[in-house]
Amino acid sequence: MIRNSSFWNSLIVKLFLSICLILVPLIVILIINSLYSVDVIRNQVAQSNKKMLNLHKNEIEKQLESIGNYVYQLSNQAELLVLQENENTEYNDYVEAKLRLYRMISNQANFSSPVDSIFIHAPYYDDMIYTQKFGDSYTERFEVSNEVKHLLNQESVPNGKWKLWQGEQQNYLLYIIQNEDVSVGAWIHVDKLITPFKHINYGELGRTILTTLDFQPINHEKFLQAEEVKLKENLQPYLIKGKHDRFIVLSEPSSYADFNIVALIPEQTILQELPFIHRISIYISIGAILFLIFFVVLMRNIILTPVLQIVRAMKRLREGDLKVRLPQAKSSTEFEMINDSFNRMISDIHHLKIDVYEQKINLQKTELKHLQLQINPHFFLNSLNIIYNLATVKDFTLIQQMSQSLSNYFRFMFKSNTYFVSLEDEIEHTVNYLKIQELRFPDAFTYHVDIHLKWYKVKVPPLIIQSLVENTIKYGLNLDDSIKIMIKVWQRSSEDDYIIIQIADTGEGFSDEVLSMLKKDHPYITENGDRVGIWNIKRRLELLYDRNKASIDFENQLGATITIKLPFNSRDLDSGTSL
Repeated sequence: MIRNSSFWNSLIVKLFLSICLILVPLIVILIINSLYSVDVIRNQVAQSNKKMLNLHKNEIEKQLESIGNYVYQLSNQAELLVLQENENTEYNDYVEAKLRLYRMISNQANFSSPVDSIFIHAPYYDDMIYTQKFGDSYTERFEVSNEVKHLLNQESVPNGKWKLWQGEQQNYLLYIIQNEDVSVGAWIHVDKLITPFKHINYGELGRTILTTLDFQPINHEKFLQAEEVKLKENLQPYLIKGKHDRFIVLSEPSSYADFNIVALIPEQTILQELPFIHRISIYISIGAILFLIFFVVLMRNIILTPVLQIVRAMKRLREGDLKVRLPQAKSSTEFEMINDSFNRMISDIHHLKIDVYEQKINLQKTELKHLQLQINPHFFLNSLNIIYNLATVKDFTLIQQMSQSLSNYFRFMFKSNTYFVSLEDEIEHTVNYLKIQELRFPDAFTYHVDIHLKWYKVKVPPLIIQSLVENTIKYGLNLDDSIKIMIKVWQRSSEDDYIIIQIADTGEGFSDEVLSMLKKDHPYITENGDRVGIWNIKRRLELLYDRNKASIDFENQLGATITIKLPFNSRDLDSGTSL
C-alpha cells in the first residue's frame, strides 16, 4: 500500500495525468469531428465515382455487344462454307472466299476502334485470316495469331461469350462463335478497354484495374505488388491499406464478359477536398499526440530503457548466453550500480560453469577409456579356448594360421586406444576376426562385405563393427545350419552427412524379450556379463557424438539386423570401386 501511494503521489505521474485530463477530451472531440467529416466526403466521392465507373462500363459493354453482333453476322456468311472441311472444294474457290472475307473484316475493323483484330480460323486448311490493327511488328502480330490458333486447337472456348485470355506476353478479351469447324471471332487488348477511364482523375496513385471474377488483377500487377495491395472479393466500396496510402476500392462486374472493373482512389486525393478548419483540427490533434509521445519518450529514456536492458539481458541469460553484459553507459546512479553488480554476477557464473564443464569432460574421457579397455580382454578368453581346442586335436597347421590371425587381431586391439580409427582398419580387423572364427567353426557360416572404397577414410569408433559381428557369432551361429553374415556400408542420399553401417545375418534373430529391451534403450547385461558389447557400443556412441547425431537400431528381418548411423566429414571421402 505504501508503495502504491508513493507512485501515485510522484510529481511525474501527477503532471502526466493533468496533461492527459486537459488534452484527451479535446483530442477526442477533434478526432471524432475529423473522422465524421472524412467519412462523409469519402462516401460522396465513392458514390460519384461509382456512377462514373458504371457509365464507362456501360459504354464498353455497348462496344462489346456491337462487336459480338458483327461476329455473329459474320459467322453466318455463305463464304464460310468454302472454308469448312470439304474435299470437293477447289483451291481457287478457297482463295477467292478468303480474299472476300479478309476485305469484309478489314473494313469492319476500321470502324471498330477498340478491336485489335477480327479473325477467321479454318483448321481444315490450318489457316488464320485476321486484321492487323495491333502490334508494332509483323513478328508480334504473327506470335499473337499463333497463340490464338493454339488456343482454338487445344482448349474449349465458350461459344458466343467474351472471355479473358492470358497470352504469353499480353492479356486479351476474346470472343468466338463456332460455325461447324470454322471459328469466327475478335480479340481486344485489355489496355484498350480501360482507355475511357484514363479521363477520370483518380490522382497520382489512382488506377483503373481489370480483374478476373475472383478479383485476380489482369493489369497493373506491378503497381499492386509495389503498394502491397490485395483485392478482396467484394463488390461493395471498401477501404484497403497500401504501402504509400489508403485506397477506396470500387468494383463493377461486366455482364458481357468474365471480368470486373475496379477503381483504386487514393484517400489522399479525397482528403484534399476537406475544409481548412478540419485540417487545422487534425494538426492540433497530431500536435497534442506528439507532445504526449515526447513526454512518454522522455520518461522511457530515463527509466524504461535501463529496465528493458536488464530484462533483455536476463532473458538471454535464461537461454544460456553467459556472454551477455549490460552496457556501462552513463545513467542514473542506481542503474549504474545494478549494471555493475549484474555484470560481476554473470562473470562469476561463467567461470563456475567452465569449471563444472571441464570436470564433466574429464569424467567422460575417463569413462570412454574404461569402455574401450573393457573390450580388449573380451575376446581374449575365447581366443585361448580356440588354440586349446586345436592343440587337443593336434592340428598344427590350423594352430599356425590361428596364431597369425590372433597376432593381427590383438595387434589391432592393443593399438585401438584412440577414440576413432579409419573404416578401412575396422573392416580389415573384422574380416580377420571372421577368418579366425572360420577356423574354429568350418562350414558353419559365410560372410560378405559390401563397401565402396570412398568410405575407407571415414572415421569410426574402434571395434564397433567387430563387436557386433562377434555378437552374431556368439548368439546367431547354429552348427546344424550354415548362416550368412552380411556387412554393408552405404549412404541413403548424396546430400546426407552420415553413413549407414548394417550388420545382418540369416540366423534366428533376436528373441522378443531381447528385441524389446534393446528398442526401449534399456541396458541388457546378464549376471555373467553377456551382451556387454552392445551396451558398450551404445554408450560409446553417446559419449563420442552430439545428441541425435549417431544412432543404433535393432530389428529382425531374415535374421538379426543391426543398423548404425554415423556422421562423417566430407574431407575424409576417397574415390574407388566397391569390394
